[in-house]
Amino acid sequence: MQKRIIQLAIGAVLLTVGIILLVRAHDMAHALGEQIQQAWAGAPSNRETYFQIGGIVLTIAGAIEILLGLMPRRKP
Repeated sequence: MQKRIIQLAIGAVLLTVGIILLVRAHDMAHALGEQIQQAWAGAPSNRETYFQIGGIVLTIAGAIEILLGLMPRRKP
């Protein structure tokens, strides 16, 4: 039982951090400096890309941890 609670807590933290990173990346994409760089270079900055990738990975990992923590365990 305690393992499930820890798994749910870890999943919630991962999911929260992932969503925060995605929101931060979205805000970065709309910043004036980012738009100028994107117009000049034709691609988003590395920092924005890293935030997006990290946010996606952490959000998926957190969702999986939560789903696995909620699944009923079979007893042999």
